Amino acid sequence: MQLLLALLALAAARPAARAESHWCYQIQAKASNYSCLGPDEWTHDCQKDRQSPINIVTAKAQVDPSLGRFSLSGYDQKQKWNVTNNGHTVKVLLSSNIIISGGGLDAQYQATQLHLHWSKKLDWGSEHSLDGEHFAMEMHIVHEKVKETSKNKKEAQDSKDDIAVLAFMVKAGSQNDGFQPLVDALPQISQPEMYTVMKEGISLFDLLPEEEKLKLYYRYLGSLTTPGCEEKVIWTVFEEPIQLQEKQILAFSEKLYYDKQKKVSMTDNVRPLQRLGQRSVFKSQAAGQLLALPLTSLLAPTLAYLTVGSLR
Repeated sequence: MQLLLALLALAAARPAARAESHWCYQIQAKASNYSCLGPDEWTHDCQKDRQSPINIVTAKAQVDPSLGRFSLSGYDQKQKWNVTNNGHTVKVLLSSNIIISGGGLDAQYQATQLHLHWSKKLDWGSEHSLDGEHFAMEMHIVHEKVKETSKNKKEAQDSKDDIAVLAFMVKAGSQNDGFQPLVDALPQISQPEMYTVMKEGISLFDLLPEEEKLKLYYRYLGSLTTPGCEEKVIWTVFEEPIQLQEKQILAFSEKLYYDKQKKVSMTDNVRPLQRLGQRSVFKSQAAGQLLALPLTSLLAPTLAYLTVGSLR
């Protein structure tokens, strides 16, 4: 009888233990002394076929003439943003009056938050890779579709592009003063569930490369890169990286922790690459690119004439 009661108690405890476990990155699954589910064990949509991040093979990306300039409304507004450590990353809460449109998007999208992924290794902190190359960090500016602005009523019912994420690679380079207020806020949010407010107001443009360099980008349909990995994201991955000084990059790994006991440094918060499968990756039209072929065609007869002339 006692054995039966013990077995029943064990069976009852298993679902509770499973419910108490939570998702985490691989570095946590290896290092932590609590139960958590690493990327290979993520469930829900995480096991489907249209997942993110991916490796973008730039030479295979198809030029899409509709991928023009973005309209970035509110990106110039300076504000002392609220910043939090949510146990997985540092998250900056954004104003609802920040709106993006254009860039081949079917609707307007309202900003909700930005967050980052990083590593102590300066070639391993980005989630996406370009031609197999990872970067020190990757910043995601997350926007939600404003439903009533969709141009195509049929597509408005489709959830595959409910969220638009603008992704920016980050590499080690010169000091970035625009990022410094965020870096300065990190010690105040070292543990999960801690909040603070930036001491100095900055705009989103302060964080980004020059606007003129935002013409070149890649586009594909994918998913969130954290559970439940819902396949409802239209991704824009910009070619021009943000530059931060090395010590600014390393501050994220040095100042933040995954746990309240400060035993596991917050680093390598990166989901492994996912298969592209049958999806296509598109790229924007580079300025002047359309002139390349006609110019070659015009020069060819001239070069041929000059060559023949030199042989006489």
